[in-house]
Amino acid sequence: MGLMYSSVLPVMPEQVFDWHGRPGAIVRLMPPWQPVRVEREASSVRDGRAVLVLPGGLRWVADHDPDSYLPPRQFADVLRPPLGKVLSWRHTHVFNPGPGGGTEVVDLVATSVPAAILRGMFGYRHRQLAGDLAAHARAATVCPEPLTIAVTGARGLIGSALTALLTTGGHRVIRLVRHAPRGPAERRWQPDDPAPELLDGVDAVIHLAGASIAGRFTPEHKRQIWTSRVGPTRALATLAARSAVRAFVSASAVGFYGADRGDEILTEDSERGAGFLADVVAAWEDATGPATEAGVRTVLVRTGIVQTPRGGMLRPLYPLFAAGLGGRLGDGGGWQAWIEIDDLLDIYLRAVTDPTLSGPVNAAAPGEARGAQYARTLGRVLRRPALLPVPAAGPRLLLGDEGTRELILASQRVRPAVLAGAGHPFRFPELAGALRHVLGRDHSPVLGSAASLWPEE
Repeated sequence: MGLMYSSVLPVMPEQVFDWHGRPGAIVRLMPPWQPVRVEREASSVRDGRAVLVLPGGLRWVADHDPDSYLPPRQFADVLRPPLGKVLSWRHTHVFNPGPGGGTEVVDLVATSVPAAILRGMFGYRHRQLAGDLAAHARAATVCPEPLTIAVTGARGLIGSALTALLTTGGHRVIRLVRHAPRGPAERRWQPDDPAPELLDGVDAVIHLAGASIAGRFTPEHKRQIWTSRVGPTRALATLAARSAVRAFVSASAVGFYGADRGDEILTEDSERGAGFLADVVAAWEDATGPATEAGVRTVLVRTGIVQTPRGGMLRPLYPLFAAGLGGRLGDGGGWQAWIEIDDLLDIYLRAVTDPTLSGPVNAAAPGEARGAQYARTLGRVLRRPALLPVPAAGPRLLLGDEGTRELILASQRVRPAVLAGAGHPFRFPELAGALRHVLGRDHSPVLGSAASLWPEE
């Protein structure tokens, strides 16, 4: 037996086919709840090989079949030994002209894997494909030509997903790395003293690098948080000011507003708050000044709590709630400024391509949620109780008083006013939909889709 999953997209087959053939496509389609890592992307969907790493060190080696390569209508991949000796898998990707225009995307999978296991994965893949193509179409209306974009922090949680989104859209990404470059897609970056030629030929910079804020707020950890952001940002912005860079997009955080603003609605025009993280973010944003003063369009992406089981807050909460041991943190009364990871990537894509966007931009979903509501929603999505509150004393053992106050018990009622004013669409404006998507619990059909079993020939 096998599975057929199809949906209809409002773009031409050539565009859909080309998207699948660009670097980053397999990364964008990989469900985040699955413990699978992309070791190697296929160099071509005609005859390339992709390698995925599964739990226990197992490798999923898939070769593309040149005999099934019929651009722009189809291509296929086949699982090879050693795993292919015990598990059958042939996946044919078909792109037919839609009945009323557009493209009917059809996945035909001949496999011994039960179809019930595959439906959620292919629903996710089709949603990702539709969302990414829509984001690229919006970007193309204001930036029709592909850009060369330099990215710091490109190997991190956000950076790896963002570079995949950018390359599938046809943009060229140059990763700014601290080790010796491994190819033309990388350049050596010395954070405090970047080379004068670092940004030669670069249209835009996305600056994501910085030490993780997770952990106990010891003097040394706080020093790392500060120095990894402020000095390198100022040095890179100064270099951008001297180059032909058109846009400088820097990561920032909703920590700008302080740890506890009660029920106050916070927009980009709100004053900064108090506390260590507010001080860091303010200095971090100020460090982009050389680019702004030189006339480079500068965007500061004030990011909320990113929702993905691959990292951030949801990574430790997911197994806890899945086991029925979850609950609110503290009294649950604080506001959580959250955002689904793909919505964050769309904001970065817009920031780098939209010439009308500049200054601080709140990257937080419009659907508000207090801590208690977040816990209840996560429990409902996983169909588990969420009745075991975590007292503040627990996080204090790991983070200390200051870290607990600024990270766990923070209350920030953040609104994305700039994006709302620009008519920006969110893929997941409400929390339940975001969690269902990233945790593989969205069982509703993709718009214009169908899934069915089909006999293996």
